[in-house]
Amino acid sequence: MLYDGASAHIPPTPHFTAMSARPDIVLLVLDTQRRDRLSCYGFPQETTPHLDRLSADATRFDQAFSAAQWTVPSHTSMFTGRYVPSHRTEQSYSILPPSIPTLAERLREAGYYTTAFCNNPLVGVVNNGLRRGFFSFLNYSGLMTSRPNQAGARPTLIDRYRQLFKRALSGVLHRIQDSFARSDWLLSFSFTPIMVPLWQTALSFKGNTPRSLGDAAKLLIERRGLERDQPVFSFINLMGTHAPYQAHPRHLARFAPDVKRSSAAQKFIRRFNSDVFGWLAPLTGAIDAERKAILDGVYNAETAGQDEQVGIFIERLRSSGALDNTLLIVCADHGEHLGEHQFMGHSFTAYNELLHVPLIIRDPSGNLPRGTTVGGTVSTRRIFQTALTAAGAAHPDEEPYTLANSNGNDPDAHTVFADAVPVTNVLNMMRRRRPDLVRDHRCDQTRRVIVHNDLKLIQTGEHAVELYNVRRDPHEQQELSSIFPEQVETLEQSLVRHLDVSRRSAPEAAVSEQEDSPEVQRRLRDLGYLE
Repeated sequence: MLYDGASAHIPPTPHFTAMSARPDIVLLVLDTQRRDRLSCYGFPQETTPHLDRLSADATRFDQAFSAAQWTVPSHTSMFTGRYVPSHRTEQSYSILPPSIPTLAERLREAGYYTTAFCNNPLVGVVNNGLRRGFFSFLNYSGLMTSRPNQAGARPTLIDRYRQLFKRALSGVLHRIQDSFARSDWLLSFSFTPIMVPLWQTALSFKGNTPRSLGDAAKLLIERRGLERDQPVFSFINLMGTHAPYQAHPRHLARFAPDVKRSSAAQKFIRRFNSDVFGWLAPLTGAIDAERKAILDGVYNAETAGQDEQVGIFIERLRSSGALDNTLLIVCADHGEHLGEHQFMGHSFTAYNELLHVPLIIRDPSGNLPRGTTVGGTVSTRRIFQTALTAAGAAHPDEEPYTLANSNGNDPDAHTVFADAVPVTNVLNMMRRRRPDLVRDHRCDQTRRVIVHNDLKLIQTGEHAVELYNVRRDPHEQQELSSIFPEQVETLEQSLVRHLDVSRRSAPEAAVSEQEDSPEVQRRLRDLGYLE
């Protein structure tokens, strides 16, 4: 039975005494968490009192942007410090080239015990290279969770045979799940009405938030199986705000009361939860106010429920003393459309609902001052350099990019980039089912983004551009490209220069792919970068 938080009880834990010269590092990713639904970022309802408390004792970044609009490329950027055109891990079937080291690999080489507690099968199950470098990678989604090399385990002979059987079966199931991520036909088949309830139950898509956070806290506090004074890197991914929406009744009563008392609202949510195609496809028109309010309410309820579990985790670290020696990074990999701009989900667009994400860092060293807010524009890809610098493992050319340097001496000059590459298997399914939506919403075109100070440019395909002042207009309602054509041209030129630099730093296989791209060739030639 999952803990529902109704009667919060934090079990006593031993006080943390192993104060390493280097901090533990925790990267806590709130998968699919919209920034604008957190009360510490100004949401009028108190959805996140625990994150609010953390934010008041940490550094909060007001203008943090993800490098991509969905899980795989966004996590890859955080794990490698590279933008998407440089690492080229864009699709569910992509594999990170071995020539690009991951954060876990770098920290493991530096002596860290690297461990993951992951609820997202796209990171914890699909074979894309994101698990590289982890001594222990615990997966909480899928038919069977995996617990390889768990620190502190002392199995009996029976336990070992049981674990061998479980690993063998889990490996088979993981390969099946990996096949669904790589096959257009299998993915399309999995979205048929007969399959949806089966795979939702079997996959346990949202994972197990209480168990994953509890296991992470236990390792960070008790440190069983670790070398004396060995620091820990823990990556945690939570899926609480990802569809399907299954909020606790207590949170629904507060944030979505209509779902508690209206049979029509309950029917709508049940239908939405079973219509996976509806999580992904654009809308045929503007969402009506009633359905928008229902979706907003259940999403807010999920946000509150997840915050409650995160609060228990943080309090366990705080009360044990472990938090005092932990660099705690809390962020989202991306957000979620709930009808804005006629989009649902997070497969295609580059609007703020997906890219403008929360980022909160509590740094025990003081390099990131507590109780402060950073207003400069930053990218979550710099989590990589921030963690390595804190661990004393950054290269000289990486150290300037720690997020501690995100004000006056920011090496990025408050300019960030992002790429919304269409998710191919989702796009192919949409082409078969609703080609009109693909055409009308340009779902088959890559969206490239540059944010510089107040201005954000979205370039869709080769010609379409949108310009917004994201500080004055965070929901991107007033398009400004016709009013400021010079700013558009300047930002477009910066985009092409960025693409050229990224292309040159990409692995050889990725370079050859980009060199063959007519779009890249034309854009570079038009601006004088190629003969």
